[in-house]
Amino acid sequence: MGSFDYMKSIANQIHHHLQRAERVIVIPHKNPDGDALGSVSAICDYLVEHNVIPEIFCATPVEEKYTFLNYILSVTNDPGIFSDEGITTIVVVDSGDLGYAGVAQYLKNRPFRIVNIDHHPTNEQYGEWNLVIPTASSTTEIIYHYFKMNSIAITPNRATALLTGLITDTDNFSNPATTIHSLNIASELMLRGGSLKSIKPLTAQNKTLRSLKLWGVVLSRLTRDENTGITYTYLKLSDLEKAGVGESESEGIANFLSNLGQDAVSLILKETEDGKIKGSFRTTSDATDVSLLAKKLGGGGHKKAAGFTINGTIEEALKKILTKE
Repeated sequence: MGSFDYMKSIANQIHHHLQRAERVIVIPHKNPDGDALGSVSAICDYLVEHNVIPEIFCATPVEEKYTFLNYILSVTNDPGIFSDEGITTIVVVDSGDLGYAGVAQYLKNRPFRIVNIDHHPTNEQYGEWNLVIPTASSTTEIIYHYFKMNSIAITPNRATALLTGLITDTDNFSNPATTIHSLNIASELMLRGGSLKSIKPLTAQNKTLRSLKLWGVVLSRLTRDENTGITYTYLKLSDLEKAGVGESESEGIANFLSNLGQDAVSLILKETEDGKIKGSFRTTSDATDVSLLAKKLGGGGHKKAAGFTINGTIEEALKKILTKE
């Protein structure tokens, strides 16, 4: 997805279109993280400045810890918003496909004009405009470039939103998504008023005693499959109930497993409330592309961090995964 000139052309086209819209639905992926919601916050702030009313839809509830970001308190989970004929444009952020965004079923009967902004290499290019840069550390990094390409001011609120995505998707600038470009952008965002103080509770010193005990249970199950070389563990709903915490308390375990070593491929499986299994692959090996592993299971992601969701039990999922390689 080529040259700077091509991306600038797409960014300019999106900007021209959005300026003429009256209302727009902005959509992060299901179970949104800091990158998805930082992207939403920055885009909404920009739309408001151009007298466009943003509506925000998310297929799943948003965690309370992200409500320090502007506009996130306005998120709705009501799909009825897609029946509003006064809205003809949607902006989907940080989602490789419309299923992952949780909206595919709502778009079948209406010809929405779709703006797709994302950094996942498995992105399906489903938009009328696709601003997709797989080499970017995060979707907020792409939105930073979008603002720059369209001479849009980066205010302190926008800087904080963009910095949230950069920090969370690079795991505090410690994972392979970290680049010279992402570090330079983060520095500029701080100069422009990006608030590390607001973001810090998301990324450090945010573990409770109960959550650490839950981590202990999950880490005690670590097992290496010698045939595939995958080191795996799992989290059951009963573990959450016993610990007295929500699923969000397990956030970070997948990235933590990157500490296993240079050639390791790690996997964590989690039971979901709707009876499915969510999996997250991680690796630091340059020789392994875990997005290909995830894609075989109906998911996707990046070369060194990817995920998927499948039906069945943890035992069935492990059998499927470990015999598939």
